[in-house]
Amino acid sequence: MVQSMDPRGLERHDERHDFVEHVHGVRYQVKDVARSVAFYTQHLGFKLRHQQLPAFANVSLGDHQLLLSGPGASGSRPMPSGQQQEPGGWNRLVLKVTDLPRFVVELKKAGLRFRNELETGPGGRQIQIEDPDGNPIELFEPAR
Repeated sequence: MVQSMDPRGLERHDERHDFVEHVHGVRYQVKDVARSVAFYTQHLGFKLRHQQLPAFANVSLGDHQLLLSGPGASGSRPMPSGQQQEPGGWNRLVLKVTDLPRFVVELKKAGLRFRNELETGPGGRQIQIEDPDGNPIELFEPAR
């Protein structure tokens, strides 16, 4: 049931699910948790919330949490089939940024890895970078 509209004009649903409370965070598999914490805090402005090195750390940006699971963490154990959980793939964290071209120059100077060149579409501009383990992060600047 639609209860109201949010300030952006989107419908706000106040229905509760019997089991799911909210999104807790996004989990990335990493090979070196301390290195990943340094990457996200130094280059992207995340704050360290909790860490249990070498297995796990939780970093956040605003209300959003990124769970970094290294070898030995319960969140990185093999599946029952034996398949290993690995970094990489195409699903990604999307960060809304301002002045994307200037930020790209800054990140290139810092030696970060880029997956593509700056793309522009009707919704805005975006580019993908990788964390030290190959997990993708999209930097997105909405169209004005």
